[in-house]
Amino acid sequence: MQGHNQQQAYDRGITIFSPDGRLYQVEYAREAVKRGTASIGVRTPEGVVIAVDKRIRSPLMERDSVEKIHKADDHIGIASAGHVADARQLIDFARRQAQLNELRYGEPIPVETLTKEVTDYIQQYTQVGGARPFGVALIIAGIANGKPRLYETDPSGTPYEWKALAVGSDRADIREYLEEEYTDDMTLDEGVGLALSALASVSDDGLSADGLGVATISTETEQFHELSDEETEAYLEQFALLGEADEEEEADDADEE
Repeated sequence: MQGHNQQQAYDRGITIFSPDGRLYQVEYAREAVKRGTASIGVRTPEGVVIAVDKRIRSPLMERDSVEKIHKADDHIGIASAGHVADARQLIDFARRQAQLNELRYGEPIPVETLTKEVTDYIQQYTQVGGARPFGVALIIAGIANGKPRLYETDPSGTPYEWKALAVGSDRADIREYLEEEYTDDMTLDEGVGLALSALASVSDDGLSADGLGVATISTETEQFHELSDEETEAYLEQFALLGEADEEEEADDADEE
C-alpha cells in the first residue's frame, strides 16, 4: 500500500522523477497516443506519403470535421495520433514557425529544423509545474533540398527520423508489417500502396476511401497534395484493398450502367 501511495505522489507531479528514473505523466501521454487511430508515414526516393485512419464514430458526424492530416507549409505535411485538441495546438505552432522562418530568412523552413522546433516546444511541457505533456504524436513529412524527410515527435519531446513508421493504435503490428514490406527503391505510388496496405493489415473489414486520409509531397514538385476520395479509391482498387461493401456498391453501379 505504501508503494502505491509513493507512485501516486510521482504521478501528480510532471517535474518529479520516480526513484527508477521515470516520468509517469509522460508515459501516460504515450498511452493516450496509443488510443488514437493509426497514422502512417512512408519515405521513398520520389517523395513522402502520410496516410491516416479517419473512421468516424457516427453517421451523423460530418466527416470533414475529423482532422488528422494538416498542411504546415507548401512542402511539409503533418499527421497526428492522440488528442486532437493537443494536435491542433502543435500544428498551429508549427505553422507559425514556418511563417517566421520565411519572413526572417526568405526561404522555406527545413523539415528537420521545424521538427526540432516542435519537439523543443513539447519538451517544455515535461518540466514545468502546473502543465501536462501533450497527449499526441506527430508525423512530420516533407522535402528538404530535394530530399524526402520523415520524422516522428514523441510526448517526451524527442524527435526520431524514419524510413517508414506508424503512430497510434496497432503501432507494433503496423510497424512489423512495414519492416517486412518496405524497400528503399519504391516509387511514390508504391509508397502510397504500402501505407494503405499497412492500414489494411490491421483492419478486419477492408478499407474505404471515406474512412481514410492520404497526402503526398513529391521531390519533383515539393508541394503538399492531399488526395481526393476519387484518387484514394483508385489506389485502393489498384492494390486490391477495397472493403466488401465498397466492392458490392461498385458492382451495383456497373450493373446499372
